[in-house]
Amino acid sequence: MAAKAVILHAAILAAAFVAAPALAQTNDPNLSQKQIDCLNGKTAAGADCDKDGGGRNDGGKPGAGTTTGGAVFLPALIVDLFPNPPVGPATPTPNPPNGTPPTTGPANTPTPAPPPSGPVTPPTGLNVAAPPRAVSGEFVPDEVLVTVAGDAAAVQQIANSFGLQVRSQRQSRLLGTTLVRYGIPDGRPVGVVLAQLAADGRTQRREPNHIYSLQQAAGIVNYAFDRIALDSKQASGENVRVAVIDTGIDDTNPALKGVIADQFDAMPNVPIEKRDHGTSVDGLIAGVGPLEGMAPGARIYHARAFEGGKSTMDVILSALDWAAEQDVRIINMSFVGPKNDLLGTACRNARALGMVLVAAAGNNGPKAPYGYPAAFDGVIAVTATDAKDGLMPQANRGAYVFISAPGVEMVAPSGAGSDVVTGTSFAAAIVSGAIANLIHAAPDRSADDIEKALAATAKDLGPKGRDNDFGYGLLDIKAAGAAKE
Repeated sequence: MAAKAVILHAAILAAAFVAAPALAQTNDPNLSQKQIDCLNGKTAAGADCDKDGGGRNDGGKPGAGTTTGGAVFLPALIVDLFPNPPVGPATPTPNPPNGTPPTTGPANTPTPAPPPSGPVTPPTGLNVAAPPRAVSGEFVPDEVLVTVAGDAAAVQQIANSFGLQVRSQRQSRLLGTTLVRYGIPDGRPVGVVLAQLAADGRTQRREPNHIYSLQQAAGIVNYAFDRIALDSKQASGENVRVAVIDTGIDDTNPALKGVIADQFDAMPNVPIEKRDHGTSVDGLIAGVGPLEGMAPGARIYHARAFEGGKSTMDVILSALDWAAEQDVRIINMSFVGPKNDLLGTACRNARALGMVLVAAAGNNGPKAPYGYPAAFDGVIAVTATDAKDGLMPQANRGAYVFISAPGVEMVAPSGAGSDVVTGTSFAAAIVSGAIANLIHAAPDRSADDIEKALAATAKDLGPKGRDNDFGYGLLDIKAAGAAKE
């Protein structure tokens, strides 16, 4: 009887993990709502959608971003990480802070079983953003990530017991345990393997190896200084350490001269093809010369964790651990993906170490589910506005959105010199640079105090008070700097 129960549980979990397909990601802010709905509601072969309208950002090159040898799997055609809305109601969750009710489906549809992962206890005293529905996303189809209590021998014993391959293992500082990337050589579904591993007490957390996407929309003088009340002549992030997790960069760009303190390649087996996104983010934070960033003098610790606009959970965790080891004060995460307990734990522990975490809210449109890591508690989720404080049409919405910042049609350094960029990625960079100014002026200011000051002094936009579009409103760094603890 017990064996039958385990098998039944595994089957339910397998269905929960593989049932939801990914939506199409678009980085084009000019699409109509009909086109957005088409992308989010149809497959490429759908009767009402153009076959080539999926919003690819890989340049149409087959196989882009994929490696062999089991090192890192980056599917070229994965262009979004959010699922279609579930047919039935999702697992009940508490209402978001602004009282928005959770989304539900037909009342007579059974609720799918939750994935087998340990709980992440949110810290107290911070802004908790609970998603209105469970968010899953695309993941590497033949891998799982597992934290293991034990040594290398235990890691191998688990692999032998469950017919898995040990593809990588390391001690994670932010997770506080051994993180193992197991390969599934026999084609079993990820959900089935996770259910099987749950029976072994040495496995503490078990997650899919989720895939994440950079949040860049289509690409005038940088108007951000004026909009966020930062005097460009007085702006300084001198010696403030800022970690950026992004693509590779063009460190020969004049805007980055003397800016990069150190670099780390979290995916050394994947050739670097694109350097634009990471170069733009670093430049907006701390660029020098004609393309001056928000915090000149800040020291950028750059971790390359994306290629072809994609990365995986194990690569991102490796980059986060490296950033934590550099004793940085700010971590900029201009990417979005599904909820993952390992990422949530790493973010919570980084925050506990005093780091300010800034993330892009996402460019997947007003109907998109919550994007992570932005929606985790203690992460400042940034949406993008234009030169007239209007919201970027493609921005995600939700109670997790914390603050607004310029991110539409700004000139920034790129791999080719400079470019006009748009996206919540770049709004996040503006916020990271602005916070570096606060830390430069008051090095002892805590992450909690900074978060509260940003919320209390933001210029209200949209409906009165905090709302799902603009969060608390437009960043006002002058007022935040003057706010008392």
